[in-house]
Amino acid sequence: MSDWAGIVWLFVLLAGNAFFVAAEFAVISARRSQIEPLAAAGRMGARTALYAMEHATLMLATTQLGITVCSLLILNVSEPAIHHLLEAPLALTGLPDEALTAIAFIVTLLLVSYLHVVFGEMVPKNLSFSIPDKAVLVLAPPLVFFGRLVKPLIVALNSTANGVLRLFRVEPKHEANSTYTLEEVATIVSESTREGVLRDGTGALSATFEFTTRKVRDVAVPLADLISLPESASPADVEKAVTKHGFSRYVLVTAEGEPTGYVHLKDVIDLDGDAGIPVTGSTAGNGLGSYADPIPAKRIRQLVSIYEGTDLEDALATMRRSGAHLARSFTAVGATTGVLFLEDIIEELVGEVQDATRRL
Repeated sequence: MSDWAGIVWLFVLLAGNAFFVAAEFAVISARRSQIEPLAAAGRMGARTALYAMEHATLMLATTQLGITVCSLLILNVSEPAIHHLLEAPLALTGLPDEALTAIAFIVTLLLVSYLHVVFGEMVPKNLSFSIPDKAVLVLAPPLVFFGRLVKPLIVALNSTANGVLRLFRVEPKHEANSTYTLEEVATIVSESTREGVLRDGTGALSATFEFTTRKVRDVAVPLADLISLPESASPADVEKAVTKHGFSRYVLVTAEGEPTGYVHLKDVIDLDGDAGIPVTGSTAGNGLGSYADPIPAKRIRQLVSIYEGTDLEDALATMRRSGAHLARSFTAVGATTGVLFLEDIIEELVGEVQDATRRL
């Protein structure tokens, strides 16, 4: 091989080493949540990128093989070429041959090491860290293709590495981590807020993380603190309660204090007389006497029952599915402990929520 051919191979191998380094960090750094929509839209390279991320250990074995081969060949082909090119100018110094050989080797080693570290390692690594989602779309297809060409060797190397890990009781992972844990996101938000990068003036973001750890028992109103009405309550009783307390919803309880249902002001405000029919014409507003009968059963809303240890977000989903704004919380043995209000759940996320009928 001529000296100049060795120089050409030096740059070819440097480019190969840079490709494998960039591909390795792109597969690790790219986020699956960013690639999946592109794959669904038919973006070129996106499906292959997902395959590479799902088979991360095989892809990393492929890149390590490529990096190792390129690194070993770089010095092997470059040292003779650069040594011969340096012989002529170094011979003018009049130094003995042994000194010339040592100097040429040292210069070659320093030069090749600099090129290898900067252009074969650092530049491609920083590039993939800066634009991982774009990098993985470009680099994953050729990496997967190369991996399939040498698949038997890669599988053997990867199996050996996994076997060593299992000896130390470490279970290998086959897919790159593409999501953040709740704790990681909370830390990011906290640090960003502290450094002034993110503003959380209302506290909604911080409340969201706390919301995920809250249970029904943390928010439900205990029976002792509940403003309720008896089962035999009339529309007039509801009207009086609204006037006194300002709330629009009231739980109906038995003589023993057990919740059986609840009513909203709008459920009873249109009732008239003993028949419990809607107010019409001049019969409206005849005084409290027209509201003295118990509320009809069909106007009473049912309470859903939710275990007090249920996560608040699961309780919210249950109440949304049922359409109920109030729920009975109970213990493991079925004893009622309190009533959960939808407004109280929402307040955990967005702050104080005022009942529209309540006067401040």
